[in-house]
Formats: sequence, C-alpha cells, structure tokens
Amino acid sequence: MLSTPGLEAAAPRPDRVAYRKPQPWGMTPDLVIADACAADERLWVPVGPDTWSRPLHLNVTGGWYTHVLRVRRSGVLQRHRHTGQVHAFVIRGRWHYLEHDWFAEEGSYIFEPPGETHTLTVPDDCAEMITLFTVHGMLAYVDPDGNVTGYDDVFTRIEKYRAHFEAVGLGADHVRHFMR
Repeated sequence: MLSTPGLEAAAPRPDRVAYRKPQPWGMTPDLVIADACAADERLWVPVGPDTWSRPLHLNVTGGWYTHVLRVRRSGVLQRHRHTGQVHAFVIRGRWHYLEHDWFAEEGSYIFEPPGETHTLTVPDDCAEMITLFTVHGMLAYVDPDGNVTGYDDVFTRIEKYRAHFEAVGLGADHVRHFMR
C-alpha cells in the first residue's frame, strides 16, 4: 500500500464512531427531503386560489401529515376546526387568526390544541406566506356558525396530491415518496 509522507491515518475520535448494531427489524426508513421549499413548481399542489401545499410527510398509520403551505395573496384562506393538535413554524411572511390577537410571523412557532376553531388570514401587507404545518387528525371546514362545509385529513390530502402529480407528469405514485 502506498502512503504519503506526513499523512498518517488518524484514529477515529471516540465521539465520532457510528452506532455499530443494526436498526430494529421492520423499522420504516428515514424520510429526508432536501428541498422542502422546492423550486420545482410541479411539487406544489394547488389547494385554493394562489395557495399551494408541498407534502413532506404523510403518515397514514398515525393519521397526520406535514406540509409546507405557500400563499401568494392576502385575505381569508379558510375557517376550520381541528380534531387533533397542529404545530406550525413560519418560514416567510405572516398570518393570523381572526379569533386571536396575535400574529404568526417569520420564525414563530405555533401550537394549536385539538378543538380549536379559527379563521386563517394573510394580512394585506404580506406578498407571500410560507409556513410548515404538521396536522394531526382532521380539519373540518366550517362557516361562521360552525356548520361543517367540508374536511381534510391525511387521506383526502393523499388523493389531492395523487391527482396533481398525475396531471403534471410525475405520476400518481409519486405521492409514495412522502408516505410512511
């Protein structure tokens, strides 16, 4: 074996030794998405006027999903009630709920408890809002009096994503990349 003078092999540092044993049998593989805010417009699924969803993790066993919501308009997006908890992190822009006095701004983390009903609104001075949401359970879309007008859950989202990916040439099964 050839060696280069002055370059001896350094012993691995004890804090840099990888785990040596196998992972648990049957464990689901990691899900790594390097381009969560992808430039490829085919990955952004229209969910309303000037509003798109970028799926990241669709957990059919747990009944939840993580997506990036991108909005390029101001005004009311939707009014909805949650059956499960929601976690949000604002990447760009800002938004608020008509029912609360706080604003979710760039860098904000928001926890929404199950049972919360609110009206998602993007203010007039915001050209683009991008937020990472993890939604557990179902969103029931409601009118101002709480009458249900529709719903979304991981399964309705999968169907919307499948139809979009088929229409843009990625194939309906492209959605499987995000399912665990």
